[in-house]
Amino acid sequence: MGDPGVYAGVEHLAHPKLQQAAREAVAGKRRGLMALLPFLGPAFIACVAYIDPGNFATNVQSGASYGYALLWVILLANLMAMLIQATTAKLGIATGRNLAEVCRERFRPATCYVLWVTQEVTAMATDLAEFLGAAIGMNLLFHVPMLVAAMITGVAVFVILAMQGEGFRGLEIFIGAMVGIVAASYVVETILSKPDWSQVALHSFVPSLPGNDALLLAVGIVGATVMPHVIYLHSGLMQNRVVMPSDAEKRRIFHFEKIDTAIAMGIAGLVNMAMLFMAAKVFHFTGHAGVADITTAYQTLTPLLGGLAAAVFAISLFFSGVSSSYVGTMAGQVVMQGFVGFSIPIWVRRLLTMIPAVVVILLGLNPTMTLVVSQVILSFTLPIPVITLVMFSRNPAIMGKLVNGRLTTLALTACAVIILFLNVVLLYQTLGGPLPTL
Repeated sequence: MGDPGVYAGVEHLAHPKLQQAAREAVAGKRRGLMALLPFLGPAFIACVAYIDPGNFATNVQSGASYGYALLWVILLANLMAMLIQATTAKLGIATGRNLAEVCRERFRPATCYVLWVTQEVTAMATDLAEFLGAAIGMNLLFHVPMLVAAMITGVAVFVILAMQGEGFRGLEIFIGAMVGIVAASYVVETILSKPDWSQVALHSFVPSLPGNDALLLAVGIVGATVMPHVIYLHSGLMQNRVVMPSDAEKRRIFHFEKIDTAIAMGIAGLVNMAMLFMAAKVFHFTGHAGVADITTAYQTLTPLLGGLAAAVFAISLFFSGVSSSYVGTMAGQVVMQGFVGFSIPIWVRRLLTMIPAVVVILLGLNPTMTLVVSQVILSFTLPIPVITLVMFSRNPAIMGKLVNGRLTTLALTACAVIILFLNVVLLYQTLGGPLPTL
């Protein structure tokens, strides 16, 4: 299995106390919240990627430009994310392997190398967004130069990586606390911005694309919400969490993990919607629809809602960036080791994945536009793990008694079709094809 110190989902999941508590829950000796507690954590680590700085960029720009109109995209993407993450967790529980490892078992080596390269590109695009976002948050809070902010962010992530040697359960709690900070920040932003709840409800369920440029943001939202790298990571986090041989026990474990996923992804979805409707109320409907980047959003929040709103915005951005950058590094290790069977020291991966963000800063590129483009790149690589997940999770030879039913397979297939369709339409638009407004 490689070096357990850097291989997500191995070392901590065999912790004796965690195993004992989980076994008691599966056996029915624990009830209610006490039964659920040993299983909470993996989905919260995965959900960090769903509220990363890429989400800040796409959601703020979408809300400022189009008001509440694209809320339905967030809701749709989040429902897709819940299904996809629950299924990849089930794969890890059923097989004891992560999605990348199953790919290596089922596909030819050449195919695996191609898939690995595409997912490494995904990891780079992901880490670019996360690292830039944390650096922007640091820059806004303390007014340090972006390059210095990037270095501080790198040190912060290295500190978190060092904590991994102290046991992964503590890291799950630590990452969960960071998710809590981001969520609490948007509770504050919601209270301060006072959105129009009737419009929030309407546009959450009624689809609309009020202009061709809205499609780019819609695809960016999907790319920022349904994250390819954590599809691999979540299966890795579950593959050895609680080792139980019988199908009945595995079903029970999956029951708890569905709850973990629903809670974590539900929080992430609400945070994303809050990002958008805060931007809609504060910017779009106050004559500031031109707010198209995070720095301008921060600067505009101060006169409109006061310094507290601006500070909370920057704090949430920083914590989001640091935590999601750590999760992205974990996912990169899982992808490399799973597809091609080798790994590099985790600090080397961290250094390498910092390079694109540093280059963007040195070149003086627009950080927010870079974030949005990175999320569009993610949406183009997203179909690969989703399609392989559909293939494997419907195969009883792989999944055993936890094989997906027909309705689940149809729903997963629909997710893949929607993602592919959005990408084809975006490519058509990019090549100059006219699109009707919706």
